[in-house]
Amino acid sequence: MSRAPTGAVVAVTGATGFLGRRLVKVLADDGWTVRVLARRDIADPAWLGLEPQLVIGDLANTRALAALCDGAEVVVHVAGLIKASSRAVFDRANVEGSRQVALAAKAAGARLVLVSSLAAREPQLSDYAASKRGGEDTAREIFGESLTIVRPPAIYGPGDIETLRLFKMASEAAILPVLDPAARMAWIHADDAAACIAALVKTPRPGLYALSDNRPDGYGWRELMQTASKAVGASPRLVRIPAWVIKSLAKLSKWASIATGKDTILTPGKARELLHADWALSSNDPIPDFPPTRYPLEEGFAQSVRWYRSEGWLKDKKARK
Repeated sequence: MSRAPTGAVVAVTGATGFLGRRLVKVLADDGWTVRVLARRDIADPAWLGLEPQLVIGDLANTRALAALCDGAEVVVHVAGLIKASSRAVFDRANVEGSRQVALAAKAAGARLVLVSSLAAREPQLSDYAASKRGGEDTAREIFGESLTIVRPPAIYGPGDIETLRLFKMASEAAILPVLDPAARMAWIHADDAAACIAALVKTPRPGLYALSDNRPDGYGWRELMQTASKAVGASPRLVRIPAWVIKSLAKLSKWASIATGKDTILTPGKARELLHADWALSSNDPIPDFPPTRYPLEEGFAQSVRWYRSEGWLKDKKARK
């Protein structure tokens, strides 16, 4: 396996997030000197034995971003919001944040790898999707054709809160909902996503790249729910839920968010994303020679469930009997 040039620095935003934590470790293992941006000093168990350089600050701090990028060969922008109260809040983080990182990276003479989302392919669906596309567009204005953009699909793995909800539902509910049987969704384990991004860091490869596991054609709702159920050792009944139910739940969730002042992931925009029929990779998506994926969905779900149970996040049905 090729390694980073001796002493080469890679700067990472979003390093304390679900994907970023893994990416830092993979990059360090590849031989990079990793520099991270964080609001405060951090001690992550996943980084045992690693000593990433730390720059205190956030995406709004131009001085911190300059320090982050100074002397870096590559900047990987992972940070972003996945839930927010309004389009303006999304844009402040996902568009303006990308702009500031791109400007700092350009000024430092570094390459930029922007980690976006497959949702950016359909910006009309939600404020989140529109902000991710906006982040891509603003970075492209600054870097032009030299920019590398990565669009992961749904990412799962140990530590992910959103997929934990799916496993809890599969473990505890008598019924699991399935949506449009024709819909297809790409997925990828966080470790595999990190390995793919690290490969793009090592080898300059400008362009737009969508990620997936070994099934770029994606999964249907029924297969997804069956795989989750098998991972937790349960057999709930699968019931087709009409689109209007999801839309109604999203409206209720949005009103509850307004009333409580707490952001929710289930918004009308997120409902439109869930109901969209095509989240698979297309034949036009370039797939470079990424490392082979370690986790097909069944193995990845099973590994995730073992971790959730070992950490006490998910109860073992057998243990409860």
